[in-house]
Amino acid sequence: MELLGIFKDVGSAASAVECLLREGFVEAQITSLTLVPYPDGVLVKTNQRTLFRWFTLACGIIGAGVGFILAAGTAWVYPVQTGDKPIIAFYPTGIVTYELTMLFFMVGTVVGMFLEMKLPNRAHRPYDAAITEGCIGISLSIHPGGEPVACEPGALPTECIGGIALLPAAEQKERAEEIMNDAGALRITTEVQP
Repeated sequence: MELLGIFKDVGSAASAVECLLREGFVEAQITSLTLVPYPDGVLVKTNQRTLFRWFTLACGIIGAGVGFILAAGTAWVYPVQTGDKPIIAFYPTGIVTYELTMLFFMVGTVVGMFLEMKLPNRAHRPYDAAITEGCIGISLSIHPGGEPVACEPGALPTECIGGIALLPAAEQKERAEEIMNDAGALRITTEVQP
């Protein structure tokens, strides 16, 4: 079950997130939906390490290798001897290597961006059109009672379940709606996932 609260400003949304965390919900259950990209920790702390830069760098290095092999390999396989000039010329090989390095960098950046944003997202999440008008959405995933929410490898389920997750889903939903309304939610929508 997903709960989406719509808030007018950052202060009320941050207050709702703090109260939800104090109540016993875990940060892995809370997601912020905004028109403006706020830094990590302003609304919800994700503690997510990104591999985006390393993926792009790896693509660029692969592109440099492919470019060099393409230019130098072609000159080596089909040698054209012109005077005392080398078969593998520095400048033509450098140009092809540079061009393919940049091509792979750009393609790697676009692919990495889609991987980082987890697009296309096949999971149906609640959404409200007010988010595109500047409001802030706080989405809360409510799990059945007693279900671990987000455990790190090697952690015990009791360490990461969240205090409120022991209650039935209906009680969790009621408490979350109360907290969001007290924080100043404009409206709250609920979506039950199949």
